[in-house]
Amino acid sequence: MHDRDKETEQLNNDELAECKSLSRDAETGSFTLEDILAEYGTRRSTQRSAVPVSAPAARAARAAADTGKVVAFPGRPVPPPAEEPEAAPFEADGPVEEDAGTPEDGEDGGETGRVVDFPEEESVLSAFLKDITRKADRYADQMFQESERMDPEEVRRLEELIPGTDQEAPPEPPGRIRRPRKPEPPPPDLPPQELARTYGKGLKGMRLRTVLVFLLAAAALFQLAVPASGFYWLPPLDGYQIQVWISAGLLGLGTLLSLDVLWAGLRRALRGRVEMDTLAALSVLFTLADALTLSLSQDREGQLPYAAAALAGLFFLLHGSYHKRCGLRLSCRTAASAAEPYILTLDEGKWNGRDTYCKWSGVPNGFGSQVQMDDGAQRIYRVVCPLLLLACLLFSLLASYGLDKPQHLLWCLSATFTASAAFGGALVYGRPFHKLARRLASSGAALAGWPGTAQSGKGDRILLTDGDLFPPGYVELNGIKVFGDWSIERVVGYTATLIRDSGSGLTKLFHDLLRAQGSIFRKAEHLCCYEGGGLSATIRGDQVLVGSAAFMKLMEVELPQGLHVKNAVFCAIEGELAGIFALNYTLPDMVFPSLEALMREKVGPVLATRDFNLIPAMLHQRFKLAADKMDFPPVERRRELSDPDQPHSSTITAVLCREGLLPYGESVVAAKRLRWSTRFGAVLTCLGSCVGVLLAYYLTSVDAYGSLSPLNLLVFLLFWLAPVWFLTSWTARY
Repeated sequence: MHDRDKETEQLNNDELAECKSLSRDAETGSFTLEDILAEYGTRRSTQRSAVPVSAPAARAARAAADTGKVVAFPGRPVPPPAEEPEAAPFEADGPVEEDAGTPEDGEDGGETGRVVDFPEEESVLSAFLKDITRKADRYADQMFQESERMDPEEVRRLEELIPGTDQEAPPEPPGRIRRPRKPEPPPPDLPPQELARTYGKGLKGMRLRTVLVFLLAAAALFQLAVPASGFYWLPPLDGYQIQVWISAGLLGLGTLLSLDVLWAGLRRALRGRVEMDTLAALSVLFTLADALTLSLSQDREGQLPYAAAALAGLFFLLHGSYHKRCGLRLSCRTAASAAEPYILTLDEGKWNGRDTYCKWSGVPNGFGSQVQMDDGAQRIYRVVCPLLLLACLLFSLLASYGLDKPQHLLWCLSATFTASAAFGGALVYGRPFHKLARRLASSGAALAGWPGTAQSGKGDRILLTDGDLFPPGYVELNGIKVFGDWSIERVVGYTATLIRDSGSGLTKLFHDLLRAQGSIFRKAEHLCCYEGGGLSATIRGDQVLVGSAAFMKLMEVELPQGLHVKNAVFCAIEGELAGIFALNYTLPDMVFPSLEALMREKVGPVLATRDFNLIPAMLHQRFKLAADKMDFPPVERRRELSDPDQPHSSTITAVLCREGLLPYGESVVAAKRLRWSTRFGAVLTCLGSCVGVLLAYYLTSVDAYGSLSPLNLLVFLLFWLAPVWFLTSWTARY
């Protein structure tokens, strides 16, 4: 037994000596805490954007460290960190009594107390790592306990703010999960030429049918106006049943002439999309059923069916559908007329955080798909019309069966559905769109349906480049003056090269001049654009400056005495004036009205010009433009905004087939006015339908045949049509 005690004491002494050695090594700073944690892979990454995938050995080491196991170092032992004070050679996992490991005097290692045996192969480093792991686990348990008491929104916020925190999958909500409805796939992106032919089929026949339905509606109105004016029908037309049959016949003919639009409304309702044409179709069906019932059995105090109101609704439905098809056909033809058109888009937050209209060259991908999508009025009707449909059915049942009057069911259905089918349902978008399409076609532009129009909002901006204000042909060269010993070919070549490389609107002008002088473009290096209105570059070892007169003075280039040139391009080579190119700017006539229309619509112009002569001061002095209402960014920002390779929105607002500000500005104004008028008109139409349904329900419940006569209902519907009609006419007047 004594031998064993001596052996144990010797081992303890050896272990103490090793611990002192490790402590001395730690004091020298050969290893740190980061080195130890990195060796075992327990240090957590502070990057959230990318988490590297570690090797299998490293993953195994981390798993062992997480479970409290110690992975032996492959080599020499590693001392603890230098920051740790020198402490006991080992630390037990729990509290140890002071006399637990020392036997009392006179005892031969008996079991008088608890004896803690020293681990056979446990080092100070192993105990240190075990302690670190235990503290980390304890801290993690406390953190998770606190996180359970925290609000989930707060937890997600902290996870975004604190790097290195783990992200857990959100808990599944209890009960049945309702899957979101799959979005409707967009229509196919057909070529504009094909769409134009499709929309043009049957237009003449549709126009003829619209005129015939109008005549039928006028005949039905005349039928109501005769007794209302105090006149009487001559025999045999004076009989009540004959008058009912005439109303039914007129409505039946109108139904046959409008069968395509009525069937479209019913077919759309079968797919779960109830709109105004659906209510109009149901109004016609119930009115026909009510007319047949009256002609066979009933007599409602001499009241005729609502054939006149139903026929008027059919006329306005056909009229609006005809206008919409004409507008779509005209827009598609205009978009297909240019081989390389410009694209107009509304880019989000382009300038100062505001949505900005941009004009750029490209292929109008998506135009054919956008023009086939539902317009803004249809999207509003899709929400309101199902409620109107349910209200008509419910109120009709309450006014008939609810009051023990089942014989009045058809009359209630005819009255409520006719009152709900507002006359302006198809006119809200179709009529102004056709008028705007005709106006834009004359200026060389075409709106790309409702998706691009719906994006416009209050406070938008519009980017204006060199070509927008001064298209090709509106800047002319008045003369050239060469100074010094420089050849005209060299001066023209240097100047044209810098103008071309800068992307200025004068590129075409100087390109034509270059060809006329027999010069060629040079290779420019180190091109720089200056805020003072000029360019600099190195060409064949020559330092070339091109800019305005103010820029030449800024660069200390001596100019001739008594020089009076309003607009010119100056060229200096090696600090000496080499040439002057006198220019004449002519502002197009349509720039003023286009800018005025844009500013009336609260669309602020942003000058993204690259021609150093086109500055607000010059535009105000020479052409009296409201330069104080235009934004003029710094030169670097102007180049970014006018970069032809910058990304743009995928939603097209319009397709532009001509140069200049006229089609550009008119398209923006047309999109904004169409959006506002469509939404306001649709809301006004739905409001009139709701009021009509409530009035119809009240009057049918009290059997007010005289108040709810066909003539009064027709007048009510025309009253709500008047503001919509004037609104659709106002849209294209700007």
